[in-house]
Amino acid sequence: MKQLASLNHFFWKYRKRFFIGIFFVVASNYFAVLAPQITGYVINLVQQKLPGAKASPKYDAHDSVVNGFISLINSFEFSFGWLVAICSLTILFIAIIRGILLFFMRQTIIVMSRHIEFDQKNQIFQHYQQLDTSFYKTHSTGDLMNRMSEDVSRVRMYTGPAIMYLINLTTLIGFCIVNMLRKDVQLTLYVLAPLPLLAITIYWVNSIINKKSEAIQGHLSDLTTNAQESYSGIRVIKSFVQEKAMLGFFEKNSEAYKQQAIGLAKVEAFYFPSMALMIGISTLVTIFMGGMHALEDPSKVSTIVEFVIYINMLTFPVSAIGWTASMIQRAAASQKRLNEFLETVPNIRNHNHNPDSEKVSGEILFNNVSFTYSNTGIKAIQQLNLAIQKGEKILILGKTGSGKSTLAQLLLRFYEPDKGSITIGGKALSQFNLQHLRSQISYVQQDIFLFSDTVANNIRFGVDPSTSMETVQKAAIFASIHQEILGFNKSYETLIGERGVTLSGGQKQRISIARSLIKNPEIVIFDDCLSAVDAKTEKTIIGNLYEYLQQKTALIITHRILSGFRFDQIIVLEDGKIAEQGTHESLLQLNGYYATLYQLQTQEDK
Repeated sequence: MKQLASLNHFFWKYRKRFFIGIFFVVASNYFAVLAPQITGYVINLVQQKLPGAKASPKYDAHDSVVNGFISLINSFEFSFGWLVAICSLTILFIAIIRGILLFFMRQTIIVMSRHIEFDQKNQIFQHYQQLDTSFYKTHSTGDLMNRMSEDVSRVRMYTGPAIMYLINLTTLIGFCIVNMLRKDVQLTLYVLAPLPLLAITIYWVNSIINKKSEAIQGHLSDLTTNAQESYSGIRVIKSFVQEKAMLGFFEKNSEAYKQQAIGLAKVEAFYFPSMALMIGISTLVTIFMGGMHALEDPSKVSTIVEFVIYINMLTFPVSAIGWTASMIQRAAASQKRLNEFLETVPNIRNHNHNPDSEKVSGEILFNNVSFTYSNTGIKAIQQLNLAIQKGEKILILGKTGSGKSTLAQLLLRFYEPDKGSITIGGKALSQFNLQHLRSQISYVQQDIFLFSDTVANNIRFGVDPSTSMETVQKAAIFASIHQEILGFNKSYETLIGERGVTLSGGQKQRISIARSLIKNPEIVIFDDCLSAVDAKTEKTIIGNLYEYLQQKTALIITHRILSGFRFDQIIVLEDGKIAEQGTHESLLQLNGYYATLYQLQTQEDK
C-alpha cells in the first residue's frame, strides 16, 4: 500500500474535483438513509390503523430532517391515504436527488482518475526518454510497454472506482450504523456481530491477492514481450520456418499467465460469496432478534423494517469491500512496478539546464579515455587518445567489436567514460546542455530506424516540422535518394510503414543520411551507413558528402575504405585501442592492417 503514496501529488493537483466528488458521495448517501426512516414512519401509520394499536411513539430517534418532515405533514392533518401518498412521493423525490448526486459523483471522481491516468502516462513516457542507453539494453520493449499501458490502467482503477467506492461504502456504512444505533443499540450490536469475522477474511484474502497480482503482471510483461518480438521479427520467423516453435513459446508464457490468473480468480471466487454470506447472516440475525423484540413490543415492527432496509442497502457496499480491496491490491502491485522505473536515476545526467546559444565547436579531444560496458564487462575502449581539429574528416576502421561504434556513442554522451575525458572546443561534454550538444551532432547509426510516417516527416525528424519541402528535397539529393522518392506512390508523402518495412536496406540508409544532413550540424558521425548500397550509389553519395562536409568535422566509421574521399586522418582500432593512425599514404607505407585491407579491396574492385 505504501507504493500508492506516490500518487498523492496527483490527488492534490486535482483536489478541487476530488473534494467536490467526496461531497457528492456523502450527500448521496445521506439522502439514501432518509428513505428507510420515512418507510418506518409509514409502517407506524399502518400499525395505528390495526385493532388494539397503542399510541404512536415519538420520532426523535429519526434524523432531524426526517423529524422536521414528519412534524410538517402532521401539522396539516392529512388523511391516512394522503399521508402514505405524500411519503411515497417523498421517497421517490429522495431517490431522484440521490441519482443526480451519484451522476455528479462519477463526473468528478471518475473524470479525475482519467486526468491522473493521462498525467501518469505522460510522466512515465517522459521518464523513459530520460533514461540512458544502458537501461534499454537490460529491459525489454514489451515490459516497458506493459508497464505504461496495463499497469497504469490498473492504477487508474484505484484513483477512480476504488477511491469512489471506498468513500461511498465508508459513508454509507457510517450513516446506516449511526441510524441503527439511534433506533436500537442492542439489535445493532447483534447485526454487526459478523463484521469482525469479515475483517479477518478481508485481511487474509487481500494479502494473497497482492502477491498473485504482482506475479500476474510479471507474467503479462513476459507475454507482451514475446508477442512484440514475434511481430517485429516476423520475417526472420518465417524465413527460418519457426512459426510452430514461436507459437509453442507463446503458449508456454500464456499458460503461465493463465494459471496465475485462474489462481487469482479462485481466491476472488471465495472472497465475494463470503461477503454475501456475512450479509445474509446479518439479515437473519436482524429478522430473528427483531422478531423476538416485536413479540414483546409490536411497535418494534417499524424498527425491524428499517433495519432490514439498512441491511439490504449495505449489501452492495459490504460486498464491494472485497472488490475494492482487490482493485487497491492490484493497483499497489502495478504501482510498485511503475515506481521501480520512475525511481531509476539515469546514469547520464544533464548538469547544464541552460541551452547554449553558440554552436558546438568541431574541435574534439579524447584524453586517455577508457570505457567498459557494465552489463557485459566488455572493455570497449582502452586508454584512447585522439585529437581532431575543426573541419577534419576522420575515417575510423576496425574489425567487429573493436570499439568503433562505442567511440561515436561516447561522443554523443550516450555513455560516460570510466576514465579520461572528452572535450569539444576545450569544453568537457558534461558541461554542455545535453539536448543542445546532441542537436549540434548528426549521427547516422549502424542500425537504421525509421518511423511509421511519411518520407518527408522522417527526413524532417530532428528539425522544425515546418521545414520547407525544398530543404527536405535538398537533403535527399545530397543523400542520393531524391529520384527514388519521386518514384514512390505519393512521392515525399508516401507512408513507409513500421521501421521502414516497405523500403529496401539501401533506401532506409539514404533516408537516414538525409535526416542527418538536414540538421546542418557542426559535427557529423556516419556509423557504417553505406553497407547496403551498391558501389555506384556509394560513389555518388561520397561525392555529395565531400561537398557537403567541407566546413564540418566528420567521423566516418566503416569496415571498408572509401577511396573517393580524402581523409585528414585514418584511425584503425583494435580491441579498443588505436592500432594505426595517419594519412592514407603513411598507412600504406606502414604495411599493416590498413595496407592489407586496401590491397584486398583494390583487388575486389578490379
